[in-house]
Amino acid sequence: MDATSRAFVANARAGLGDAALQRSLARFQGGFTVKRREAAARLPEFEALRDRARAIKDHTLAALDHYLERFEEKVAESGGAVHWCRTPAEARAEILALCRAAGARTVTKSKSMIAEELDLNPFLEAHGIEPIETDLGEYIVQLAGERPSHIIAPAVHKTREQVADLFREKHGNDGRGAERIADLVEEARRALRPRYLAADVGITGANFLVAETGSSVVVTNEGNADLTQLLPRTHIVIATLEKVVPTLDDAATLMRVLARSATGQEFSTYTTVSTGPRRPDDADGPAAFHVVLLDNGRARMLGSPFQDALRCIKCGACMNHCPVYGAVGGHAYGWVYPGPIGAVLTPNLIGLEEARHLPEASSFCGRCEEVCPMRIPLPAMMRALRQTAFERRLGPAAARAGIHAWAWLARRPALYRPATGLAVRLLGALGRRRGRFRRLPLARGWTVARDMPAPEGATFQALWRRRGRRWGQR
Repeated sequence: MDATSRAFVANARAGLGDAALQRSLARFQGGFTVKRREAAARLPEFEALRDRARAIKDHTLAALDHYLERFEEKVAESGGAVHWCRTPAEARAEILALCRAAGARTVTKSKSMIAEELDLNPFLEAHGIEPIETDLGEYIVQLAGERPSHIIAPAVHKTREQVADLFREKHGNDGRGAERIADLVEEARRALRPRYLAADVGITGANFLVAETGSSVVVTNEGNADLTQLLPRTHIVIATLEKVVPTLDDAATLMRVLARSATGQEFSTYTTVSTGPRRPDDADGPAAFHVVLLDNGRARMLGSPFQDALRCIKCGACMNHCPVYGAVGGHAYGWVYPGPIGAVLTPNLIGLEEARHLPEASSFCGRCEEVCPMRIPLPAMMRALRQTAFERRLGPAAARAGIHAWAWLARRPALYRPATGLAVRLLGALGRRRGRFRRLPLARGWTVARDMPAPEGATFQALWRRRGRRWGQR
């Protein structure tokens, strides 16, 4: 697939035709959606927690400069350092300088979407530093030379058989135990264990940054992030501005909705709070602690109609429940963030010109907003991006001309009513035998994937004129 958002339409077609991908997506979606629903039902105050979580993020975004400055002060007090970066290029250069200062030849990494946003692995490799992904899903896609296809399940697009074949190719084994997930996990563990011990630098993301203490908080289900940040001499945290929260209590509140929304767990298996480098009386930990803070367009979103998207805690619930993501998979979206949140974030971060197809990849069923723990109004934002794209003439000229023609007709009821009445009668007569149309002029966008039902009876306006008074009395 083309790894650009411009290619969404072609990528989506490829995804729909990929039998292995369709099997993987069918298995994945049912599990996460059911577990999320059950986890929410077990917690009577879940809806109140969502409101509290939204309030915490709204408060933080309204005073983001204050909390970021306080976070930097606390990191410095603990012996660490914060590095401010406007662009991915600045962040990559800063990370490279820190790795070189540590004499790094190998770097272990825990799962981080910011690392994907920075395209960090190819950059480090080009400068003679070997990055090793330690999250199992990220390790699989690294071996395959692919990007993650999901925020919390990077290799969800892979079948078990594909992973077994990949391990056989890369590890040189004979494929024994290929049908058993436990054996594949053990094989990955054997391959990764010596890499933890040899790494000079560990790079992690952060689920939250705590202004009160200068801490980074990472939640995982594998424990790989703990080894990544504790064993190497240098720990580098990469995060974006909106990850900061005021207090540890606030972080705890957000974690209560994060795990339930993401994987249906009451709490993730591992929650690790890191505050600065190792102190003299600490048993372990890094000698150096650095936080690289990336903006990359997020400051522009503050105060804009899309500020609410910065509440996102990257749980993946929106894509778990999205019928479009469930049909085409994450790689179709081209850039880092798939699903409904990607359809909003990507145009804001890399430009609507590059990503205009993504807001159109929605049925507006509203499930994404319904399950979002932060109550982000994703459909409204996608609708706003569609409108902006139309106003800026970013779509095909033929489509714009068709919409303008329809709008011209719709504003003239004396023409619109007889025209639609004639069309309904004509299509009804032509489609009466089969009850549907496989193809229609000017409607290929609909009929390429589904049949068009033949109209039956009168138009809505005609029915309203006949029955509207009676309906209005009900």
